[in-house]
Amino acid sequence: MQLNHPANVAVIGTGYVGLGTAGLLAHIGHRVTGIDIDQNKIDMLLRGEVPIHEPGLDDLLSSQGDRLTWTTDYSAVRDADVIFICVGTPPGLDGTPDLQYVVSAAASIAEYLNGNAKVIVNKSTVPIGTGDYVQRLLEDHTRAFDPTRHFVVSNPEFLREGTALGDSLYPDRIVLGGQMEALEIMTQLYAPLIDQTFSPPKGAPRPEWFTRPAVIKTSLQSAEMIKYAANAFLALKISFANEISGLCERVGADIEEVAAGIGMDQRIGQRFLQAGLGWGGSCFGKDTQGLISAGREHQYEMPILQAAIDINYRQRRVIIDKLLRHLKTVKGKRVTVLGMAFKPNTDDLRDAPTHDLISQLNRLGASVTAHDPIAMKRAEREWTHLNYTPASSIQEAFERADAVILATEWDDYMTMDWNPLLATMRRPLVIDARNVIRSPINALVEQVGRDAPRGERRRAGAERA
Repeated sequence: MQLNHPANVAVIGTGYVGLGTAGLLAHIGHRVTGIDIDQNKIDMLLRGEVPIHEPGLDDLLSSQGDRLTWTTDYSAVRDADVIFICVGTPPGLDGTPDLQYVVSAAASIAEYLNGNAKVIVNKSTVPIGTGDYVQRLLEDHTRAFDPTRHFVVSNPEFLREGTALGDSLYPDRIVLGGQMEALEIMTQLYAPLIDQTFSPPKGAPRPEWFTRPAVIKTSLQSAEMIKYAANAFLALKISFANEISGLCERVGADIEEVAAGIGMDQRIGQRFLQAGLGWGGSCFGKDTQGLISAGREHQYEMPILQAAIDINYRQRRVIIDKLLRHLKTVKGKRVTVLGMAFKPNTDDLRDAPTHDLISQLNRLGASVTAHDPIAMKRAEREWTHLNYTPASSIQEAFERADAVILATEWDDYMTMDWNPLLATMRRPLVIDARNVIRSPINALVEQVGRDAPRGERRRAGAERA
């Protein structure tokens, strides 16, 4: 099948993955229709408002003109050459991904499927075997499905929230899983991205070192496994650093020095060896648990992955324990948490470590104040079950606090002048849960994996590790 250029593309779902995918495909020249059943989201997008915070995404979407449209009407898939499924797969009670939105999307696609050749692309993170499942759903829902003209492909995303625009435009690799005829169509669709023939958008220049992404063509199952395995390995690496950091504190070693030393080994690499509060967000925990669940379905235990999860969530208690060693009790004390989003440059609160910190502090009787440069409004909507006071300014966050926990390494916190703020606290105690404070400030600073055995504490000012 020869794909027309520009192609007609439908993108189902307007979350982080769907919006990034729609913006990318429109920017490289295709005609894209974004579809979502949430009328409020579609209304926002039609007004030029982006429902999530992602640096550069609003400019990318607004610059596409009539190449990019938004609707709640699934009939748009009728004219599409390629249909992307970019819906959420939240974890269920047992940790396995909930495929209800994938099933719903497939059923809606089937309603408008016709005899024209189409590729249905699963970009959502899904269990191994979901591609085959989607094909069976399409076959069951419509007689129009023809396996010689309708193809299901796995094309997992590897975006990092906060840097999703650059990750989309200049990816390390593009993974495509499915039948060879379908993969050829996908190669044609992505040709401007593969060959880097597009003009970089405003705010996302092409890195000087970047040439072109690798293209990896596999079976459906291998592509689905690649996504799960990649996230599980990164989660494992972070948890390994946190496990070693605990021993560093007990023997007088410095995790920053240790991580730098082992990271120089090219077989290991320096990235994702940062000790601290651990991971959060919608990917690492869910995907690692999903891989464990997939193993159990096949009577195959994966204890190393379970250990990574256990270590990660233990770190959230480790930070509270550090606080208690200094204050003895937090009952009636004012504790400020800096950073609510699970990482900087996003407003995503899914599995954010700060949520667990506030919950623990609530149970211990602390009076909690929280601040975030971007995620405050979202937290007011989504964290109504937590008891905390949102700080209207960074000054308010510090005033009369007994301790401050630095939970998210926003540049705002790392470049601010700490000392005038510290002077307004009841006691200048900072728990640096991200190990980003470096130069001296007028406070007792407790970090992760960096404590000397005699109880000496490093003093700091802020710089990203």
